[in-house]
Order: sequence, then C-alpha cells, then structure tokens
Amino acid sequence: MFGAGGGTSSYREVREVADLIVLWGSNAREAHPIFFHHVLKAIHRGARLVVVDPRRTASAQWADLWLGLDVGTDIPLANAIAREIITAGLVNEEFVARATTGYDEFRASVEPWTLEEAERVTGVPAAAIREAAHAYGRAEHAQLCWTLGITEHHNAVDNVFALINLALLTGQVGRYGSGLNPLRGQNNVQGGGDMGAIPNKLPGFQEIEDEALRAPFDRAWGTTVPPKRGLHLTGMFEAMEHGELTALYVIGENPAQSEADQERALGVLRGLDLLVVQDVLRTATAELADVVLPASAAWCEAEGTVTSSERRVQRVRKALDPPGEARDDIEIVYELGRRLGHDLGSPRAEDVWNELRSLSPMHAGMSYSRLEELGGIPWPCLDESSPGEQFLHARLWEPVVADRAPFNPVEHDPPVDVLDDDFPLRLTTGRRLESFNTGVQSGGYVSPLHRDGEALRLAPADGERYGVADGSRARVVSRRGAIEAPVRYDPMLRPGLAFMTLHFPDEVATNVLTIDATDPKSGTAEFKATAIRVEPV
Repeated sequence: MFGAGGGTSSYREVREVADLIVLWGSNAREAHPIFFHHVLKAIHRGARLVVVDPRRTASAQWADLWLGLDVGTDIPLANAIAREIITAGLVNEEFVARATTGYDEFRASVEPWTLEEAERVTGVPAAAIREAAHAYGRAEHAQLCWTLGITEHHNAVDNVFALINLALLTGQVGRYGSGLNPLRGQNNVQGGGDMGAIPNKLPGFQEIEDEALRAPFDRAWGTTVPPKRGLHLTGMFEAMEHGELTALYVIGENPAQSEADQERALGVLRGLDLLVVQDVLRTATAELADVVLPASAAWCEAEGTVTSSERRVQRVRKALDPPGEARDDIEIVYELGRRLGHDLGSPRAEDVWNELRSLSPMHAGMSYSRLEELGGIPWPCLDESSPGEQFLHARLWEPVVADRAPFNPVEHDPPVDVLDDDFPLRLTTGRRLESFNTGVQSGGYVSPLHRDGEALRLAPADGERYGVADGSRARVVSRRGAIEAPVRYDPMLRPGLAFMTLHFPDEVATNVLTIDATDPKSGTAEFKATAIRVEPV
C-alpha cells in the first residue's frame, strides 16, 4: 500500500512520543523483547497499551485494555473499530480527503459491522471494542504494531490491509510519533527483504517486472535478469510436489520442521533430485540433504550488516574464524559461482555492500564508515549527507499529495480448518522468550531456560472436559496427523483455545498438526488456526 515493506516509525518514537501503542497479534514481551523494552519505557512515561490477541499473553498483562478475540476474526474486529471511529466522528477528515482514495467504498464496507455484530463474531465485548476505537481515534500519536499473529493466516494480506485502513482513517501515519510497524519474526528478516529475497522484488524493493528498474542490474551483472516474479516458499513446495521443481538450495532455513503440514513437507523434500543445505548447524533439513555446505555463524564469524524492524542498518563485525571446514556464506556462494564458470568478483562483505549501494537508491548513502560513525542508519538514505529517514511517508501530509494512499475494503473469511464435533478445539501457535524457532540454535544444550520443554497448553476447563489432567500426556489429533505431548493447564487461555510452539520439534512435532492453507498473495501458511481434538494417553 505504501511501496516498500518496512515499519514506518522508529523505536525512539514509540519510547518517547506515542501516547497509545496497539500490539495486534503480537506477544512482543516474549517474541520481540528488545522492542518491548521501548514499550515499557513508554508505559512508564504514561502511554496506554492495547493488546489484541486470542491469548492473555505476557504482553497483555501489561495492557490497559486486552481484546481477547477468537482466532481468525481480526478483520471483523478492525472493521467494527473503523465503523465506531466513523460513527463517533473521530475520522481525520482533512487527512482522508487530501491523502487517501476509496474512502466512500470503505465506509460502506464496514457499515454492517456494528459493535453488537462484532461481539457475536469475535467474542470481544462490544464495550471493549468501543473503548479501543475511541482510544485510537482520539490519540494524538498512536503506534499500531503487528506480527505473525496477523500474517500467519490464509488471508494474511487482507488482515494487514484492515489495520492499515485504521491508520488512514485517523491520520496515524506519516508523521513523527504515529505509525504502522510490522515487527519482523526473526533477526534480519527485514534485511533479507531489503536485499531482494522476495519473489517479485529486486534489492531496495524495486519491481522485477519493471524494465527500467531491471536495466542497472543487467549492466552491473553482465546478464539479463529474468523479467518475471519467482516463487515464494509455498509456491516452491507446490512446484516440487508436482515435479516442476526438482532441486532446492536451502540457506539458513529448516523447512523440514518449520513448514506447515510437516509430513507433507518431508515427503516433498525426500522426493527431490538434489537438495543442498548451507547452514551453521546440522538441521533436520540437512539430514535429508545430498550436499551439506558448512557455513559460519553470522554474529561472530562473519562481516556484514543486519537490519532491524525499524529499518536501521547496523554493522556486524567478525570476531572469530569459523571452525573446521566451515566458510563464510559469501565465500561459499562466490566459490560455487567460480566452479559454475562465473567470476563474481571480490567476496569481501564491504565490496558486496558497495555494489548494493550502487543499485539500491534507498541504501546509496550508507557506506561502512558512515554506518560505524552513526551507529546505524535507517533507510531510505539517498546520499552521504543524509542521516536516513527516522519515519516514512511524510509526503502524505504535504498540501498536495500526488500519490495518495488507498483504502482497501476487506471482508471476513473464517479459518480454513473448521471446528466441528470431531475437532472442537482451536490450536494456535507462537513463540516463547527462552527458545528460538525450530530449536536448532537454542535447543542443543542443557539450560534452565529449557526445563519445561514443549507442552500442549489448555484452559483448565478444557482439560477437565476432555479428560486430560494437568501434567499428564495427551494425544493431539488434527485432520493431517497426530502427536503426543505433555499437558499443562494455562489459566490465561480461554476455553476452546489451545497453544503450542514449534521450538522443540524433536520432542513434539507441532507442525505435523498445522494446516498448509496459504494466502495466495503472500504465500504464508495458516499456522495460527488449526482444528484439533485431544485424547488422554
């Protein structure tokens, strides 16, 4: 909607200016603890916190208002908040008229979502929805933040549209202190996207189908960049399943355990003609590989940069040589290129970065020396006189806006995996503070942080209803498979909702259960909405 995938605001604005912070589908206290440190400073300064999450998370326990919605009802809730803002006269009408398009159509689309109808569909009391709407509509500076709780759904993009609509309605974007911030799921995910690790983008979020934008890359690389978008991960698995893609090169990813519907994913990976894995540790995916290329650990064994959720590019400095036969990722890629008959030039990280700067305008002013001098620079930074842009889209507040931001009306589309008598519980997944992703980096050692391992977390009422006691083992069954897991009662869960992580797949393979229904626009699987039943073991 705004032309580039990045948070519009800085952490400093959250910490020092915002009077309202909304965490929607984000347990930032556990999943983004550095960012939540800034949220806590804002709270101590007097800012209000609203948390929208099916679970009463560690973040929600700090909130002034918690909206505990049913899984998969984010759009009805957002539309009802929008309708209440309109009805209460809290729309920033001057901003809407000057800086947006499609308002009339959007207003008509949310009209059916009364507070009462939203309560019926979402499970959130009408009074709480009204309170959230008035808080957001009246805030001077509001920050709306979201993460995988919004994007790991079959209608992920529409969920994001629904949140952006709220910011357009109230003018809470494009000015210091107000913004929209997708908190990235892992360190340097933002950097990966910025570098062009997206099927339809070149580095710097430049459209691959635009001939004028491709031309500089053609010249620099001495070849012709294919003028069509590639496949996202889900599309790759579909192509592999149909025999249209027969070789896969995996760098720093563990799809054998991180993909939804894990048994299907394993079958697809085993059917490849060639699987190459380049990684720091021996993952479950590496166990399936024909070739394993041992790489260096980015944080201490390699030079380069990382980019945070606030678009801030920072330097990483090498402290140790990689052990044994492990090599820096750049060296591996360059050597592979050489053996394929292509001299890619210098494998020095700074030379690679300078090539990027010459091709990506939003990084042009970020020399290594300036990154070190300034302690990091947020993009866009168009030349070496710029400190980078702390917040984005100030153009929306200019007297005449040439490129207006569009409202995108979106409709409710319930989870694909429906609840019924055979599968009456909704399983949602997430992360815990003390572990990391599929446990490859955080699970290979003994630590008091890992004393609990994985467990199926249930509301006490559900445990009693289905005959599984706290501390016992249960068989967890979905339409795709079954696993066994220890049970822990969690009084913060509402009846009907269960929770697990994917941090301990060797002990409890959560993704055997999850559904691979995907958003056709983003390719993201619906990890957050699986229908299950539980049986005592």
